[in-house]
Amino acid sequence: MSELLTIDLEDLGLDRGATVLLDRALAALPAGDRLTVRGRHPDLTIQLRAWCRAEGHHLDADGVTVGRGDANAARWHDARRAPADGLAARADATWGLAARGALVESGGPTPRFDLDGRDLVWADVVPRLYAQAVASQWDPATAIDWEAGDPLDPELEAAVVQVMTYLVENETAALVVPARFLGRIHPYFQEVVQLLAVQVADEARHLEVFTRRARLHGSTLGVSGAGGRASLQTLLDEPDFALASFLLSVLGEGSFLNLLAFLDRHAPDPVTARVAHLALQDEARHVAYGVAHLEQHLAVDPDLRSRLRAAVHRRHDALAHTTGLNQQVFDALVVLAAGAWTPAAIGRGHALVATLQAEMDDGRRGRLARLGFTEREAADLSALHTRNFM
Repeated sequence: MSELLTIDLEDLGLDRGATVLLDRALAALPAGDRLTVRGRHPDLTIQLRAWCRAEGHHLDADGVTVGRGDANAARWHDARRAPADGLAARADATWGLAARGALVESGGPTPRFDLDGRDLVWADVVPRLYAQAVASQWDPATAIDWEAGDPLDPELEAAVVQVMTYLVENETAALVVPARFLGRIHPYFQEVVQLLAVQVADEARHLEVFTRRARLHGSTLGVSGAGGRASLQTLLDEPDFALASFLLSVLGEGSFLNLLAFLDRHAPDPVTARVAHLALQDEARHVAYGVAHLEQHLAVDPDLRSRLRAAVHRRHDALAHTTGLNQQVFDALVVLAAGAWTPAAIGRGHALVATLQAEMDDGRRGRLARLGFTEREAADLSALHTRNFM
């Protein structure tokens, strides 16, 4: 044992931060070497004795030399570092809330995060989507000119209000579903947690702007159909993350991409067009994550495809007795697309809504094909999707 270093704490006591200097000095010494500690604090020896005992060091007989023993090192001998480069296939429960890449001391709590496998939640596109989401956040107060345009004819305004009422309840479901799973995803997969947290924030913002547009001119909100709410309830009741992501993002929100684009094109006023356009940009990210995640999940678990198929059939059977899309919502979309009340205009509006439904079907088929379903399977499953769009 050789005396390698001397530190003078002067008047500083261990109760006022001297441990910071001690730790810094000891960090450079291998176990068994010694550090001479000097200082004028009246309780220095007593403080050193207690500190050394707690930290696994020892004092020489004169009370001024600290030797590095094995006790403190033993405290960390079972510690493990959560891999930071290259995600682990499964997150260890003992990592808990520790930052990815930290040295995790043993003996801490082991919180339960059942979505702890990389393939259960991950997609390689997640970091890019999160960066894009953060950069694309918008403020409803400044991103939308709420005074743009002239007031609409009362009947046309009523159609806008009905569509906004419908959007609010659907976006509420789109908020609740990912929020339910956030606390189940292991924090080791932090980018997924961050992305879904922003997704929840997106939906909260959509609720704000759709509600604000509905009430913009003092209107009472429209009707909420029981069939539509029953359709959304099946999303809330799905306990499996992969199946919920499939039903919500791949099928439901995917169809909403077409609906929001339709509203952007046929909105009778600039405020309605703007809120639809901004929401569409956000929803495109949500769908991108859902599809990419399920693609990677299916690559390692092809049997998942049969579970996805069964989920569509199960949801269809559960909703077979419901009316699906509220007739008032359908008619409101016809009115918005028509732009006038003449028979010819209403006929054109009805045809445009039928085209919208065909576009939704085409989009669902395309996304199902990306997930490995055959052309016939994709057509059959798309046809079974809820008539409520979401």
